[in-house]
Amino acid sequence: MKSQSDTITGEVEHPRVGTDAVARPETCPATPELFVASELYYPEDRSTGYFLTCIAEGLARLRSVTVLCAQPTYDARGQRAPNEEMRNGVRIRRCWATTFSKDRIVLRLINLITISLSLFIKACKTIRPGAVVLVVSNPPTLPFLMLTACRLRRAKCVLLVHDVYPDVLTAVGVIRRDSPICLAMHTAYRWLYGRMHGIIVLGRDMARLVRNSTQPRQIPIHVIPHWADTNEITPSEPLQNELLKTLGLLDKFVVQYSGNMGRTHDIESIMTAALLLSDTPEVHFLLIGGGAQRAKISRAVRDHQLENVTLLPYQPRSELPVTLNACSAALVSLRTGMAGVSVPSRMYNIFAAGKPTLGMVPEDSELGLLIRQEGIGWTVPPEQPARLADTIREVLHNRDYLQAAGKRARALAERDFSLNQSLRDYDAALR
Repeated sequence: MKSQSDTITGEVEHPRVGTDAVARPETCPATPELFVASELYYPEDRSTGYFLTCIAEGLARLRSVTVLCAQPTYDARGQRAPNEEMRNGVRIRRCWATTFSKDRIVLRLINLITISLSLFIKACKTIRPGAVVLVVSNPPTLPFLMLTACRLRRAKCVLLVHDVYPDVLTAVGVIRRDSPICLAMHTAYRWLYGRMHGIIVLGRDMARLVRNSTQPRQIPIHVIPHWADTNEITPSEPLQNELLKTLGLLDKFVVQYSGNMGRTHDIESIMTAALLLSDTPEVHFLLIGGGAQRAKISRAVRDHQLENVTLLPYQPRSELPVTLNACSAALVSLRTGMAGVSVPSRMYNIFAAGKPTLGMVPEDSELGLLIRQEGIGWTVPPEQPARLADTIREVLHNRDYLQAAGKRARALAERDFSLNQSLRDYDAALR
């Protein structure tokens, strides 16, 4: 089976089979020094911060790695990390920037500007000629400035796309698709993509979307998905789950949403489905996480007196083996128009926990493709809460398929989504 990290020239293939070891190829040219530029890094331990930390520390076993990042602005916001430190073989250099709350758009924009400018100045002083720089797509101004720094310092620039701009902004209604701002951003990103040494994306749907923006230039596009923590997260029986015991939900069919409750997620449909299922006492919604739409969930629970919904804050990462197993099925949602724009990383650990997935996602999204191809759950179109409620009723009475789908999900995580394989692919792409 062909590796996803191979250059994409046309249709994108199924995820690649993982292996168990990270090793430098036996014959290869001298490995260039690697710089990683990201707003988020350790001690941020969720989403981008977690994944970039794992990537940098894993690659530090193979080459020299320096991370340029900001002080914590998400979950670890308020914690002051050293301006410079060595951690697990990685030299970390943190830049000054504002650390306002990310949940208010104006304050987030201020963070975006100060972080991007500060990392750009640090990069111009730090990056050495011949190095390779991996820059994350967020905040959206950062790749442009980092590409400029790479040109000034005669280094190669590789873009890691977590969100496709401006598509993510149109999908959540921040800007209109036909607005001058949107058209200008499309032009800017076509210019950016066409001048990268390479582009790394998280899924097949994202590869197709980015490829359309690189034509006619043939920029190498590598599909390297995130991974599942299959050693730490393993399937366990719900009847033995301590969280379900504490919440008094052992006798319920629990549908769990866990993770970021941001603007890209179809939270409204989940709450409407919960209201539609309020007459089905066997079903209970367990929502764990935080973000811009958490307050909306809290209001809906209060206003509609939804006794079939439990809302919890983010739980420590160390509790993931318990929290991810505290359900009968896991729910992942995206808004309409999000196919290829963002790939929900939470799905890989859902697979590791052996849970079938209810994907309220476009069918041609990466998760939609996996659900259909691997038989690991059900898909529902975004923004159709009645369909979601009907599907949950169907799932409730299809326990044999539920169990089989969970087993297939675990097998998929073990087979295709290992950290070590992702690291091998990153090492090959960043040369």
